Order: sequence, then structure tokens, then C-alpha cells
Amino acid sequence: MSDRGMLSSVQTWGAMIKFSHTIFALPFAILATFLAGRQIEPSGMPTWQHVILIVICMFGARSVAMTFNRIVDAQIDARNPRTAGRPLPAGHLSMRSAYIFLGACSALFVAGCMGFYKLFGNSWPAILSLPVLLYLCGYSYTKRFTKWSHVYLGTAIGFSPVAAWLAIDPDSLGWSAVMMWGAVTLWIAGFDVIYACQDIDVDRREGLFSIPSRLGAGTALWIARLFHLLVVVLLICLSMTAALGWVYLLGVGLVAILLLVENSLVKPHDFSKVNLAFFTVNGIVSVLLAVLGVTDVLIGAAPVI
Repeated sequence: MSDRGMLSSVQTWGAMIKFSHTIFALPFAILATFLAGRQIEPSGMPTWQHVILIVICMFGARSVAMTFNRIVDAQIDARNPRTAGRPLPAGHLSMRSAYIFLGACSALFVAGCMGFYKLFGNSWPAILSLPVLLYLCGYSYTKRFTKWSHVYLGTAIGFSPVAAWLAIDPDSLGWSAVMMWGAVTLWIAGFDVIYACQDIDVDRREGLFSIPSRLGAGTALWIARLFHLLVVVLLICLSMTAALGWVYLLGVGLVAILLLVENSLVKPHDFSKVNLAFFTVNGIVSVLLAVLGVTDVLIGAAPVI
């Protein structure tokens, strides 16, 4: 294969699984890794092996979820003008290759989970690896029967910091991990509601369930705002349960401003800025909070009581 052909192939697969969207959940998993790593003696820090295994598991799990979703929704995507150009409905990738990729990414995720047992004697990631994959794939069917599919998606992605914490130090898993799960769940659910506003007509035609298609764009956007308000509340609570300091709280303040901006960009009759709200603002939210949160840990936040 030529360099151009290889690059084109990588770009096609990247578009299929939306690799760039990894930036949404991965920073929260990294933050959880450093919070849990404070319990590791004598350094109070996760090792580089911990971090690499977390990244491998995140890539594998997310790729499985996205590939399975693309397989299940291929025919619906083909009938939606917004998604008809995706690699599977457009014919740039075959269904057979998608299934092979799905199997490979599943194996990668399980291998990453096994790594925690082999290197650190922690069997929890391996034990839960298959149930986690099943739960992630389950999202693809929820839009067939419930308008709260956005919340299911949020819970699935929200488990990423909890899973990271469990992989690093299961003994210290507690309220801090719960706060992170809740914050990520509502953050994802909120911006997925905003994103779904683009497909109101298609969802209604196809008989699919979403908050915008069932309750209308105006009500849906207010629900997204409520979700994001609760995100800020949970992030503040995390500062108390995880003994985080002013650097992290600065990040929470900036996140609150960004979420306010995000929710002001989309109007009930104007979805032209959905992609700006979805991709740009949310990418900044996750990276900013993780960077300032990890910085807070590194400069010596007090240990969890």
C-alpha cells in the first residue's frame, strides 16, 4: 500500500470511529488515574505502565462502542443526509472489515484489562471487561425504545473514570469516583441532547427516540442546561470528596463558563452552531479540567481522608 493509500485508510477508519472524540472521555480517565494514584506507595503517583494501560483500554473500549454503533445504524445513517457520507453507508468500508475491526478492538480492550492483573495483580478490570463491552454496545439499541438514550450514553462513558480508578486502586474507590461518574454522565448526556437536535425530523421519520424528537427542541435545550448545571455542582462536590485545591476549582470555574457558552450557542430554531458547541467547546472542557486537576494533584493536594 502506498503512503497516500495508507494515510487515506487511517483517515477513513478515524472517521468511522470518530477517533477525535476520544478527547471527551480520556482526560477524565487520566484525572481519575492520578487521583487514585495518590494511594500508591511510596510515590503517591501512578506509574507509566498504569497510564499506558488506561490509554489502551480507553482506545479499545471506545473503538468497540463506535464501531458497533456504526454497524447497527448503517441503514439508518444511509437514509440521513447528515450521516450518509459516513464510511459504512457510503461504501468506503465493508461490513466485513467493520466486524473484523470490532473483534480486534474488543481483543485489545480485554488485553489491556488483563495487563492490570499481570503487572499489578488487580483482577477487577479483567473480570469486568466483557460486561463493560456489552454495556457499551447496548447504547446502540436504546434509541429504538427510550428518549433517555442520551442518559444511557452518558452513563456508559461516565464509567471511564470509575473504571480507571478501579484499575489503579480498587480499595480507594468511593464517593470521588461516584462524583466523577455523575459529572461525566450528565455532561455527555447534555451535549448529546444538543447534538441530537440536528436529527429531529429524521428521528421522527425513522421512529427513533430522542429527547428533542419527542419533547421538542426548546424543552430539550432546557434539559441540557439543567444537566450541565448539575455537572458544575458535582464537580464542586468532587473538590471536597477528593481534597482538591484552588487550581482544580479554577478549572471548574472555567468549565462553568464554557458550558454557559455552549448552551448559548444553540437556539430552538437555529442549529447552525451545534458542531462548534459539540466539538470545540466540549473538547476544551475535558482537557482543561483534566490538566488543571492533574496539576492540582501534582503540586501536592492533601491526601483523601
